[in-house]
Amino acid sequence: MSKLIPVSDLTEDAARAELAQLAEQLTRANTLYHGKDAPEISDAEYDALKRRNAEIEARFPYLKREDSPSDQVGARPADGFSKVAHAVRMMSLGNAFDDEDVQDFDRSIRKYLGLDGAAPLTFTAEPKIDGLSLSLRYEKGQLVQAATRGDGEVGENVTANARTISDIPHAIDNAPDVLEVRGEVYMSHEDFEKLNARQEEAGDKPFANPRNAAAGSLRQLDAAITRARPLRFFAYAWGELSDPLAETQMGAIDRLRDFKFSTNPLTKLCATTDEMLEHYRNIEAQRASLGYDIDGVVYKVNDLSLQARLGFRSTTPRWAIAHKFPAELAWTRLEGIDIQVGRTGALSPVARLHPVTVGGVVVSNATLHNEDYVAGRDAKGGTIRDGKDIRIGDWVQVYRAGDVIPKIADVDISKRPDGAEPFEFPKTCPECNSDAVREEGDAIRRCTGGVICPAQAVEKLKHFVSRKAFDIEGLGAKQIEMFYDDPDLPIRTPVDIFTLRTRDAKNLNKLANRKGWGAQSAGNLWDAIEEKRRIPFGRLLFALGIRHMGEAASNLIATHYGNWAEFEQAVTAAAGFEGPEWEDLLSVDGVGEVMARALVSAFAQNAERASIDKLVDELDVQEAKRPDTSGSPVAGKTVVFTGTLEKMTRAEAKARAEALGAKVAGSVSKKTDLLVAGPGAGSKAKKATELGIETLDEDGWIQLIGTA
Repeated sequence: MSKLIPVSDLTEDAARAELAQLAEQLTRANTLYHGKDAPEISDAEYDALKRRNAEIEARFPYLKREDSPSDQVGARPADGFSKVAHAVRMMSLGNAFDDEDVQDFDRSIRKYLGLDGAAPLTFTAEPKIDGLSLSLRYEKGQLVQAATRGDGEVGENVTANARTISDIPHAIDNAPDVLEVRGEVYMSHEDFEKLNARQEEAGDKPFANPRNAAAGSLRQLDAAITRARPLRFFAYAWGELSDPLAETQMGAIDRLRDFKFSTNPLTKLCATTDEMLEHYRNIEAQRASLGYDIDGVVYKVNDLSLQARLGFRSTTPRWAIAHKFPAELAWTRLEGIDIQVGRTGALSPVARLHPVTVGGVVVSNATLHNEDYVAGRDAKGGTIRDGKDIRIGDWVQVYRAGDVIPKIADVDISKRPDGAEPFEFPKTCPECNSDAVREEGDAIRRCTGGVICPAQAVEKLKHFVSRKAFDIEGLGAKQIEMFYDDPDLPIRTPVDIFTLRTRDAKNLNKLANRKGWGAQSAGNLWDAIEEKRRIPFGRLLFALGIRHMGEAASNLIATHYGNWAEFEQAVTAAAGFEGPEWEDLLSVDGVGEVMARALVSAFAQNAERASIDKLVDELDVQEAKRPDTSGSPVAGKTVVFTGTLEKMTRAEAKARAEALGAKVAGSVSKKTDLLVAGPGAGSKAKKATELGIETLDEDGWIQLIGTA
C-alpha cells in the first residue's frame, strides 16, 4: 500500500474542515459507544479518528476547536441511573499506532523529566481489554459504590450490578481506608457465544460483539438480568486512595492481586522500548487465542513518583499510552470528482465513490486533498502512490480509519478503464468563474473572487454562526443560505445579523408572514440574536474567520490582551510588522509570524476593518476570563525563560508558571515582567537588562513560586 499523504501536507482549509467533521463524528461515536452500547464504527476506526484529530491539532494548534474530541472522555451518563461524581477523574489514554510512536512516547517522557537516553526507565506493558471501564470504591474494606466512566467526571451508579460479578470482591482485608479500584468489565468469547445462543432461543436480538454484550449487561436497570450474564473484571488501576498501594505500577498491580482481584497475567515489566515492542508483538500473536477481546497494549511508566511528576494533559496522562492494533481498508470504484470552494477560496477535490463498507460503515466519498494529490505528487513535487494519478473510473483503495471523510490510499492501475483521462483541475472557480490561482509555495489553488464569490461569503457567514463562534440558535447554515439570497432581508456581512430585526420592522415584519416561519419563530430568532450580542473576546476573534486563526489561538490572544479595546489598539499599531506592538504580538506563546501577519493584515484592510468595527459597535465584547490564581506571586505577569534550567525541564517550568496564572512568552519585550535565566542565557538576558526587567536565576524562581 502506498503511504498516505502526511498531515504536514494538509492545508489550513482542509484541516479546519476535517476537524469540524471529526468533532461531529467522534461526539456521535462516543455517545453510541459509551452511552448506548451501540457503536456504528469499529474500535480501530474510532482510535484512528482520534489519532487523526490529534495529529491535525498538533500541526495546526490554532485550529483546535472548543469542543475538541481531544478534551473529551467517554460520553454523558445515560438517564435511568443515579449519577456519581468521580473523586479522581477517569482519564482516557493517548494512542500509539506504530513503533515510531512508541519510541516518541519514550523520548517525550525523557525530555519532560530531563533524562538522557541512557538513564534507566522502566515501563509496564499489559493487554488493553476491549470492555467497559468501571470504578469500584471501597471504604474500610467494604464495597460501597461502583460507577461507570461516563464522561470521565460523572458516571452512572451501577453498584447493585457490579456486586453480581464474581471477579469483584465485596470486602477486602488489609485495604486502605479509602480505595478506588479501576478496571474493565468484559465477556469471554465462549460466554458471549453461549449468551447469544440463549438470546436467539428466546427470540431476542443477539449482541453484535462481546464488548456490547458486556456494556449492555452491566448497564441493566434490573440487577437480576446482570446476574444472569457471565461478566468478568480485570483490575489494572486505581482512583482515590487514603494510602499509597506501592512505589511502582507493577507493585500496585501485585497489591491488587493480593486483594483477590483478577489482574492480567500478560502484564510485563519492560526496561527498553525494544522490550515493549517485543511484548506487543507477543500479545498480538496470542490475540486470537486469548479468549477475550483486546485492541492493543498499554504502556505505563513503572515508577509512581515519576508518574506524579509527569502528571496529566487535559484528558490523558503523560505517563501512559495505548499501542493500538491496525485498522482496515477496502476497494471500490471512483465514480466522480467534485470541486468544493471553502471560505478562504480554497478549491478542494472530493471523490464520489461507489458505496463500500469499511469497518462496518458505508463510505460514499473521500477527500482528495489538492490537485497534487490527485496527480500523484506530494507538496514538494515528489511522487506518492508510486506516481500513480487518480482518474474517474479507477478502482481505488479507501482508508477510512483516519478521517470522517476517508482517504484514497492507492489505485489499481490494472483495473483502469480504457479511455480514462487524467483529471484536469479547474483554473477557474466553479462558483463565480473568477480565476483560481496557486501561489508559489502553496499546495492549494484559491479563487480570487473574494467577496463576489458566493461560496466564500456564505462559508464565512456559516463559520461566524457556527457552534464554536456565535452559535445563534435558529440561525445555522441553512438559514444563512436562505438569508444570503433574500431580496428583503439579506445577510451579506456579520453585522447584517444584528441589524436584521430593525430592518424587518421597517419592512413590515415580513419574516413572520413567510412560509415556515410565523410570529413566534421570528420572535425566537430575534431573542437568540439579542442574546449573542454579549460575546467573549476570544469567541468573537475566532468568529471573524481570519486565516490561520483557530479557536486556541484566538483564546490565547484574548487572554494576552485582556480586552478588545487594548487588542484593537495594539494590532492597529502593528500594521507595519515592526515595533513594540508587533514584537508583543509575536511574544504570545503559540502565535507565529504567519498567523500574526494574517491577523494584522485583516485589521489593516479598510473594507474588512470597517466591517469589523461596525460589528463590534453592535456587540458587548466581554473581557477574557483569567484563571483563579489568588495567592500566586506571578499571576497576571509575563514570564520568559532563557538559558539552561538544571532542576526542572523547560516544559515543567512553563507548565508550573501557567498553572500559577502567568503568561509564558517566547521573547523579551517591554511587557515582560520577569526573566528566569539559567546558564547560557544570551540576548534575552541582555535585552532584559536594557529594559530594566527583573531577572532571577532558577533557584530564585523556585524560591519565588514556592508551594503556591
